[in-house]
Amino acid sequence: MCDLKRLESYVNKIQILINLQLIIKNRKLTKNKDFSETSASRYSLALYELATEANKLNEIEDHSSAIISLIVTSEHFRSLIKDPTNNKVDQLNALKKISEKYKLNELLTKFLSFLISKRRFFYVDKILKSFVETCSIKRGELKAELTSAKDLTENEVNSIKEELTKNFSSKIKLNYKHDASLIGGLIVQVGSTMVDTSIKNKLQQIENRMIEA
Repeated sequence: MCDLKRLESYVNKIQILINLQLIIKNRKLTKNKDFSETSASRYSLALYELATEANKLNEIEDHSSAIISLIVTSEHFRSLIKDPTNNKVDQLNALKKISEKYKLNELLTKFLSFLISKRRFFYVDKILKSFVETCSIKRGELKAELTSAKDLTENEVNSIKEELTKNFSSKIKLNYKHDASLIGGLIVQVGSTMVDTSIKNKLQQIENRMIEA
């Protein structure tokens, strides 16, 4: 009976240790999440102020957008950023080659080097997206998302952008993407306002009504 009590006590201590480990792990995850959601804006604002002071805002915004696109299209570049086994020296050497190849703005290159030195390069896509969005907001632009089942031409996208500018009486920064899964129609979202004319959405509404019936 005494042995059983000691065993129960031992099991309880193990469970307490496991719970403590889970709490510590969750706090670490929360800390990383907090950085990705809140600190990115501080880094991006710092870049905005530096770019403004250097009178290189437009150039740095364009180059930042190019880097964001490179992250999306290049698996090798994504791996360089996201793989924790890559050390600072490897990342700095890769950044130097990219900077020379694409003639990146010197200030932007120094900023990215700073992120690497501070172990914040993992969040570079969030930081640069926040920076580009800050530039747009400072210009008084509204962010809009356009998704179309049809692969639209540049003229068609520009026509939609002009129409949105008139309707919302504001400059529009339009991000366009093609999604064949919509079957037909398009989705336009400006701020919190969304218009969904896709056949996929209409079919989903019909399906929902059938389920509810």
